[in-house]
Amino acid sequence: MKLRGLYAITDSKLLAGRFLDYVKAALDGGVVLLQYRDKTSDEARRLREAEALRKLCESYKTQLIINDDLELAAKLGVGVHLGQTDGPLTPARALLGRNAIIGSTCHGKLPLAEQAAKEGASYVAFGAFFDSSTKPDAGLVSLDTLSQARAQLKLPICAIGGITLDNAPLLLEQGADLLAVVNALFGAETAQDVTRRARAFNALFESA
Repeated sequence: MKLRGLYAITDSKLLAGRFLDYVKAALDGGVVLLQYRDKTSDEARRLREAEALRKLCESYKTQLIINDDLELAAKLGVGVHLGQTDGPLTPARALLGRNAIIGSTCHGKLPLAEQAAKEGASYVAFGAFFDSSTKPDAGLVSLDTLSQARAQLKLPICAIGGITLDNAPLLLEQGADLLAVVNALFGAETAQDVTRRARAFNALFESA
C-alpha cells in the first residue's frame, strides 16, 4: 500500500456529538489513513468507537491506526501510532505482524526517525511545523527537517501540526508524503464541508 495523501486524526472534543458523521464525511473526501486519537480513560467507549471506525474504514478500504494504544490495536487487528514515550517499536511489530502499519513520532529529530526505521516503522512523523491547537505546547520544527529526512530515509514521511490548506503546499514541496490534519479537516460547520476540505487537501497532492 502506498502511504501518500491525507491522514485524518480524530479529536474527541472537536467531534463530540457528530463523531461518525464527520469521519464518514472525511472518508467520502478521500483519506489514506485514519487515526483514532482519544486520550480519555473511558476504555469501553474507546473500544466501541474504535470498532465502529474499523467497520467504516473497511467499507472505504482506508487503513485505521490507533494512537498510543497497542493493546487496542492488537485487539482490533489494526495499525498503531506510537510516541517517543510509548517504548520501542520492535515489540509492536512483533505483536501486530509484518503487514500492520506502525507510525512513530519523531518531533524534529532525524536520529529518532532513523532508529524508528531500524525498528520496523511503516512511516515516521515530524512536527509540529505550525502552531497547533491540538498540541499548543509542541515546539515548532523547521521545514528543512522534511527535506533532510527525504534525502536520508526511504520511509514515507508524515508532517503534522497546524496544517491548513494554505500552508500544506510548503510541506509537500519539502518532501512530505502524508499530511496529518485535525482542525483544518474536522473543525467544520457541516459534514459536507468536511468532505469538501478532504477533497481540497487531496487535490494538493495531485498538483504537487
